[in-house]
Amino acid sequence: MTGFPGAARAVRGGFVLLDAATARPLRTVPFQFNPDSLTRTVQPQGIGPEPGDRLEALRLKGPPHETYKFEAEFDAADQLEDPDGHPVEAASGLLPVLSALESAFYPSVGQLLEEERMASFGMIEVAPVEAPLTVLVLGSSRVLPVRITEFTVTEEAFDTSLHPIRAKVSVGARVLTTDDLGFRHKGGLLYLQHHLSREAFADRITRTPSDLGLPSL
Repeated sequence: MTGFPGAARAVRGGFVLLDAATARPLRTVPFQFNPDSLTRTVQPQGIGPEPGDRLEALRLKGPPHETYKFEAEFDAADQLEDPDGHPVEAASGLLPVLSALESAFYPSVGQLLEEERMASFGMIEVAPVEAPLTVLVLGSSRVLPVRITEFTVTEEAFDTSLHPIRAKVSVGARVLTTDDLGFRHKGGLLYLQHHLSREAFADRITRTPSDLGLPSL
């Protein structure tokens, strides 16, 4: 489809995987098509589960728990029409992009082999393997450190080698905050930047009670 002349190009969202120790970008996976819809759920962290506690009714013990749910669609049909220009899709369909997404929650082979090597010498690794830091990018105003909590892939079409060429990915992700990562971690800094951006957007709303028909409140 041809766009309007001079129309702004849509920004693509996606995921960036960062090395948990150095914050070096390991992999960037753009959405082929931005989600048509997105569901956000925010659960405030109040103090005291019992109603009627007047001392704690308005207190917050930290940032809220925030989750995102959406579907991302991938389709290699156009790329397969030009195999010379898209050799990756021609050879493997959507397996590379799906594998890149899934690498966010799989230990690497190197990590597994290192654990086995240490176990063979009688050494016990106390700390679990650390995954990359997953960053959900939804435009420059929403760059969020997240933990993927749900990941369902529906493969809908295949090439002659049974590589998927059309797929729908359903994603659930929980935003990681400074409570999870601390203030010096790269993810904690990204969360603070996002929180500052949210506050700046909120400050643009300058209505008063009179806009609701109230002389004062």
